[in-house]
Amino acid sequence: MLEGAGLKIRPEVLPCVLAAVLTGPVAAGAVYLSGGGAAAIEAAGLAIPVILTGYFLYFFRDPERTPPSDPDIAVAGADGIVMRIKEMREERFLKTDTVRISIFLSLFDVHVNRAPIGGESRFLGYFRGRHLFTFQEKSSDVNQHNAILIENERTKCLVLQIVGPVARRVVYWHDPDRPVSIVKGDRIGMMKFGSRMDIYFPKGEVEVLAREGQRVRAGETPIAKIIGRKAL
Repeated sequence: MLEGAGLKIRPEVLPCVLAAVLTGPVAAGAVYLSGGGAAAIEAAGLAIPVILTGYFLYFFRDPERTPPSDPDIAVAGADGIVMRIKEMREERFLKTDTVRISIFLSLFDVHVNRAPIGGESRFLGYFRGRHLFTFQEKSSDVNQHNAILIENERTKCLVLQIVGPVARRVVYWHDPDRPVSIVKGDRIGMMKFGSRMDIYFPKGEVEVLAREGQRVRAGETPIAKIIGRKAL
């Protein structure tokens, strides 16, 4: 983790900063070839790398978050806007009726993802797909994504890290080959440059607290209250 001015920044920023620096000569050359004067060439060669570097540092920020102490509260897994809450059947992994909470991330949101609940986290796989805009409903089914299952003794949740036309990479930071124990609010991965997170809970095991249009913060904002599994 990199730190500067009290702000933690993900080390993944370094290749982006290098690319930003390399845009300087390219931008200056383009202005020169278009007939620009010395001042314009110098401005392009300096301003564009500085602006891009500033944006990348901002994008890859990784602020600390403090989850609610109540063990019955599930938190948002991503920063952004709750775009849709929907009851639906989830057939691929949970194979049961669920409630899905979809969070849309803009290019200016923190893109570090956190665990909505504590428990055993298991990576279900990376799935190739399309790159539709993530505000489209069918992007949940057809876009490129990671699938992660987090389960404890009271409930479980399926987390999908979904990328759109800009974001082309999703990352799960824990061991993909074996289950790991995590705490609510722990960092679990990252989606790069605009994306969507779908969080599925088994219907009846949670009471949804989030509302559509609400802005949420990963690891902090309550999105559901855990009721728990019904006794058989």
